[in-house]
Amino acid sequence: MTVRTRVRVLLIILAIAAVIGGLVWAFSEHAGYVLIAFKGFRYESSLWAFLAVLAVLWLVIYLVRLVLRLVFVSGGVVNPWSRRNRRRRAQLASEQGLLDLAEGHWARALRHLKRAAENDTQPLLYYLGAARAAQKLGEYDESDALLERALERQPQAELAIALAHAELQRDRGQLTQALSTLQVMRDRYPNHHQVLRQLQFVLQERGDWSVLLGMLPELRKSKALPEDELLDLERRAWNARLAEAGSEGLNGGEAALQPLSQAWQQLPSGLRHDAGVVAAYAEQLRRLGAQEEAEQVLRKALKQQYDSRLVTLYGLVRGSDPTRQLQTAEGWLQDHPQDAELLLALGRLSLQNQLWGKAREYFESSLSFARSPQACAELARLLAQLGETSRSNQLFQEGLGLLDQQLPSLPQPEPVRA
Repeated sequence: MTVRTRVRVLLIILAIAAVIGGLVWAFSEHAGYVLIAFKGFRYESSLWAFLAVLAVLWLVIYLVRLVLRLVFVSGGVVNPWSRRNRRRRAQLASEQGLLDLAEGHWARALRHLKRAAENDTQPLLYYLGAARAAQKLGEYDESDALLERALERQPQAELAIALAHAELQRDRGQLTQALSTLQVMRDRYPNHHQVLRQLQFVLQERGDWSVLLGMLPELRKSKALPEDELLDLERRAWNARLAEAGSEGLNGGEAALQPLSQAWQQLPSGLRHDAGVVAAYAEQLRRLGAQEEAEQVLRKALKQQYDSRLVTLYGLVRGSDPTRQLQTAEGWLQDHPQDAELLLALGRLSLQNQLWGKAREYFESSLSFARSPQACAELARLLAQLGETSRSNQLFQEGLGLLDQQLPSLPQPEPVRA
């Protein structure tokens, strides 16, 4: 013990002694007098004796309260149905349920989260987790019932519950029901980004491209998707819309091109220069037999911006002047001499012009830069017609091998032995 500490302890002892001495002196010199009279009751004593009685009474009351508290607390610990234990069980159920949900123990998660939800004043999180666990177990009715119960307990969370319900419906493949759920929420919460985000997923899965195209301004305004994702979605939607229009035209008779032309006219001006969209449009023109129109569209697009996808398609269409078409494509060769797709297209255009030697040279040049099954097949077919059967068969085999590499890995039977 340091000197400073010893001095402090000594001063405290002296102060206590002084207080005690002062009290003793006060008791002896000034006893005081207290008189309490009420009807037939009369109490009189010295002041200090009265204060002592009050102190003892206060101490007794404090001890009684302390004993009662200990009794009730220990009873709460021992009694399994006490409020303390109910709260503790609910907390354990919530923690274990969320852990089971994360680990994929669906049955245990469902049991624990249902218990936690029924014993919590804010049960939304537990009901949503329990509904997901029931879904994973294939108990769809139970999943829906849990979401209904969540709505009863927390009606202010209607939107969150509906979004969760729509997501579960999508996972079940119930796209019509999910669409109905989201449309109701869209009416109640216009321009809500999460509603629109889920709605566009459902529309994509349903193939409702026309409806989705009408939603694009809302998606852009609400910033439901990043701009690059939105642009990609817009391209895919218009490509699908052009394909739909092309399919409509297949049974359209003389007016076969009308649906496709209308769709193209509705296309935003910025997308008319997009290579992927132009390729989709030209492909539909080719399907409908409008070869000359397809060649003109592709030539105009390639004049503005070179793209290998458009070049490949350009080699497949037949314009009104095959010679001019070949010359146009050969003009691109100067700037893209090693483009295998361009060389393949030039070989096909040479075949249209019945230039067999030139077609062979272009196909072989294409294969020198990239071994593609299409180039192998084209050259093999040409060589077969020219009588070079052995080389033709080799190229056909190579092309099949290249195609085989693109096939998914699936079990195959054991090879048959000769």
